This record gives sequence, structure tokens and C-alpha cells, in this order.
Amino acid sequence: MGFEASFDAILPEAVDPTNLVDIDTRSVHEGEGSVEREETINLKVAAIVTQMLPNGNLVIRGRQEVRVNFEVRELFIAGVIRPEDITADNTIDSSKVAEARIIYGGRGQLTDVQQPRYGFQLLDIIYPF
Repeated sequence: MGFEASFDAILPEAVDPTNLVDIDTRSVHEGEGSVEREETINLKVAAIVTQMLPNGNLVIRGRQEVRVNFEVRELFIAGVIRPEDITADNTIDSSKVAEARIIYGGRGQLTDVQQPRYGFQLLDIIYPF
């Protein structure tokens, strides 16, 4: 680091100041796994109208949680709909939701094992290369 020359006054003659510090890092994360998943989302989600826009369109928001084998599956939908797209049975197809935000995910045991442990995540932040 450039201070090696000033160490001659402090250290004994047998010590080589150019070899005092040696830094070497290595991060290895190995894993093996397999997930076979085939999902079809065919749900009816109740949504509420959160706002009526000046042009008559409606802002909606809905959320649903389903627990399956120690996993919680979450479905969230939000967007803008036109009143004329609402069918007689008070439903609307998701393809007719403007500015749609549809989030489908989960949390639980399967999700946890697919993520690196916190120690590895911390090392990746500290030593990104």
C-alpha cells in the first residue's frame, strides 16, 4: 500500500516489508436442484373499486392468497377498467384491464431453498468480483 519503506525503522531486518500483506478472496457457491412446475392460473379474484376517474373508468385492486403444501401463493391485480367491459355476471377478463399490474408469486419452503443463504448474499455484496 506504499507504506512498506517506512516499516524498516520498526520491524526487524529479517522481515521483508514487501510481503507483509497478502489479500486473496474467493467465493464459491455451488448448488444443484431441479424444479418441475406446470401451472395454469385460472382464478376469479374479487376486486374492489378504489377510484372513479373523471372519464367514468374505474380503478380496481384485488388480492388473493392460497396456501399449497407449505407455500403461500399470492395473486395481486390492479388496473383501470371501463364500465362497459363488465359482464352481466359482474366479471371482467384480465385482458380488458388497462394498465394492468398482475403479480403472481409465493413464499414458503420451496422459495426459501431456491435463494442463496444470507451469508453468501452478504459476501456477494462485499466482494462482488
